[in-house]
Amino acid sequence: MSVELKEKGRLDALTVFFKVSAAYTLSLFTKKKDSKKIVLVGGNLGEKYEDNAAVYHNYLLNHHKEHVTAYWMYDPKTTYAKDQKIENAVPLGSFKNYLLFFQADYTFHGHSLLYDIAPAADKFLFLNRKTIITHISHGIEGFKKILIQKEDVPLLKRTDYFNCASQYEYSLKLHEWKMPEHKLIVTGFPRFDRYPPQQPVKEVKNILMMMTWREWLFDLTKEEFIDSPYFKSMTGILQHEGIQKLLAEHDIHLNIALHPFMKKFENYFTNLSNDEQRVEFLDFNKQTIAQSIDKNDMLLTDITSVSWDFLYLNKPIIFYMFDQQEYLEKRGTYLNMDTDLSGYKANSIEHVYEYLNKIVEEKITWNEWYPKATDYIDYFDQDNCKRLTHRVMNLQ
Repeated sequence: MSVELKEKGRLDALTVFFKVSAAYTLSLFTKKKDSKKIVLVGGNLGEKYEDNAAVYHNYLLNHHKEHVTAYWMYDPKTTYAKDQKIENAVPLGSFKNYLLFFQADYTFHGHSLLYDIAPAADKFLFLNRKTIITHISHGIEGFKKILIQKEDVPLLKRTDYFNCASQYEYSLKLHEWKMPEHKLIVTGFPRFDRYPPQQPVKEVKNILMMMTWREWLFDLTKEEFIDSPYFKSMTGILQHEGIQKLLAEHDIHLNIALHPFMKKFENYFTNLSNDEQRVEFLDFNKQTIAQSIDKNDMLLTDITSVSWDFLYLNKPIIFYMFDQQEYLEKRGTYLNMDTDLSGYKANSIEHVYEYLNKIVEEKITWNEWYPKATDYIDYFDQDNCKRLTHRVMNLQ
């Protein structure tokens, strides 16, 4: 996670100090009302009820209410927790948030303990030695090299478990992240419990186009962003005559989902297409990423983690890495962008069109690279949440 994104989550230091001090003191003299374990779950900086963290929180509510009280940490600037009536939702940075953090038996976070579970936790983590902290991750690692900031170091050291989707991830986190072997657990990702594996579609009628975020774009002016390969590539796809004709002739809908971290640029993309009936920008306040994965028949992306879900489901994928050299220089990957992608690799917008035409004309409704799924995903049984719960909390 970039410094720019993290800065937006900063709270007033003095306010945090008083809240933390009061919460810690009260936690020393407060006994739990029952024998249930206290579990805090959070992800996506508290901005969305999505991904591994949300799936796992929902699992605990539905399967272990007799054993645990599972809380969801949300950003108080959002309304989704209230709108979706999320059970046991607690605003990040609130007094209750800090009190629960000191009382918690377990925490599970998708991105960062600092921004998913307890803001400014790096400043007072030494006060909490009893909570079992688990990083359940966001997506399968490989597309982005980890960026460790100074404040991350004590958090990573304090984390008890790092969950892995597979032996592939286990090896990566052991050798590339240099995580201690005893902290690595392979239980699979909760997000894959949402749907049965291998669900090839009957025909391609809805295409999800989703590009990941890039930290070096955040401080650009409007003029600089519009001149970036990111914007030009997305614009080029939407305005390509062959792609527009293909969508029209086969009545195919292109659903565009800007990554949540790129939402600040959303207004630059309006009115880019001449076919508003078939091209739609998705609003994640109304439709979740999980729903988008389920409703779309194929994926057009650069290297977003959503591609792992489409591979898991055996749906076609086109990878268009329009800024590959720049990306490798500024961020880097663990996978080889030319040989390790589980889908068609396009090197230009014209190449994107050729692959789209091939998929539509030849009625390709499956992922030709699906046999590679087992290289990166160990479990296809929808029991990942169950395994994680048993491994960390010893609950069946």
